[in-house]
Amino acid sequence: MQDWHETQIRVRYAETDKMGIVHHSNYLIWFEIGRSEFCRARGFSYKEMEERDNALMVVAEAYCRYKSPSYYEDVLTLRTKIAEIRSRSIRFTYEIYRPADQTLLAEGETLHLVTDENKKVRTLPEIYKEKLLTEVTDANAFPENEAPH
Repeated sequence: MQDWHETQIRVRYAETDKMGIVHHSNYLIWFEIGRSEFCRARGFSYKEMEERDNALMVVAEAYCRYKSPSYYEDVLTLRTKIAEIRSRSIRFTYEIYRPADQTLLAEGETLHLVTDENKKVRTLPEIYKEKLLTEVTDANAFPENEAPH
């Protein structure tokens, strides 16, 4: 099973409401950050896929379950991994975790259809499938059986 890719972020003031609690819409934005960094860690970007291979990852479904609030100035860990790759779709899964108190704040997933620039569904180029499934050594990853739940 593939390991999590981790990305650190700090909650900005603009991402919170009057009470200093993160607005729910930011979690999907953070999923995108995690997904983009997951791809970069494997040697490619969305832009490269689009420009070089005419392959766009269009969001077809998004799900987020909120478990605990996050606040202004919290340092968070975005955890991202591949849940499933099919010939024309990719499913990512996510966890957002606050290491300071070992709290899981949210979990979710997104399903992406691969399309061309005309929004016609197409096959995921094999090079990206291989890269997405490549394990990346990450010194910041949690040791096996020690990840937060």
